[in-house]
Parts: sequence; C-alpha cells; structure tokens
Amino acid sequence: MTLGMSIATFTVVHVVISLIAIGAGVVACARMLKGRRLDSWNSVFLLFTVLTTVTGFLFPINVFTPAIGVGIVSSVALAIALVALHVGRLAGAWRWIYVASALFAFYLNVFVLVVQSFQKIGILNRFAPTGSEPPFAVAQGIVLLGFILLGFLALRRFRPN
Repeated sequence: MTLGMSIATFTVVHVVISLIAIGAGVVACARMLKGRRLDSWNSVFLLFTVLTTVTGFLFPINVFTPAIGVGIVSSVALAIALVALHVGRLAGAWRWIYVASALFAFYLNVFVLVVQSFQKIGILNRFAPTGSEPPFAVAQGIVLLGFILLGFLALRRFRPN
C-alpha cells in the first residue's frame, strides 16, 4: 500500500501523472520555441514533473536503483528550474539556467518513458528485452539528440520579456 492505494493503483496514478507532465512539457517547449512567455502550460509541466518525481520516491523500494538515481537528478534539476523561475525571475543568466534545467527534467521524464516502453510494451520488448540492445540505444540516442537540438533552439528563441 502506498498513500492508501494498492501498488497497482498507485502505479497507474504515477503513470498518468507522468504522461500529463510529458504532454504539458511538449506544449511548454513549443511555446518556448516560439519565444512566448511562460503560461499555465509551463505551470502544469512543472507541477506534474515535480509530482512524477515525488511519487516515484514513494514506491516501496529498499535498495538504490537507477530509477532512484534519475529521481534524485530530476529533483536537483527541478529545484534549479524553480529557483530560476521564482527567485531569478528569468532575468539575465536565470533565463538560460531555467531553460537548461527545465528541459533536462523534461528529458529525464521522456528517458524514463522510453525505458518503461521497452520494458512494458511487448513489441518493443522483443527488440530489446534487456534494455542493452541496439534498438534501445538508438531510441535513447534519438531522444537525446532531439533534446539537445530542442535545448539549443529554446536557448536562442526563448525571451520571456
């Protein structure tokens, strides 16, 4: 039991939260690429990304796992993004610090989505049952390159003032 829910129910809640975070992240990033000001989509992205990270820590795991490591790194990235947004108000260097840390947190969510997809979706699992096969590496490489490009473009285009 976690938060009064069975592990199965809690897992579904965690996955739904994660998918909302990813969907909102897509919209928030699209707005950054267009140079638009941050709005409620960005707030939804940050809130649900924080919730994804927090709920990930609530699973009954007694040993350090890669998922815990990703959660710790995501927590640091989100803390930096929130400081850049609410303390630094995206002024000066805080703008690029926000873009880099928020996109990195978003990347980690998508990274985990790819990992979980290869583990849980039958057709993908057949191509990479252990997660160390070339199809998995290619998928993660494409995601990484996509986020590097996204980060480069967002840093150039996003001017919230």
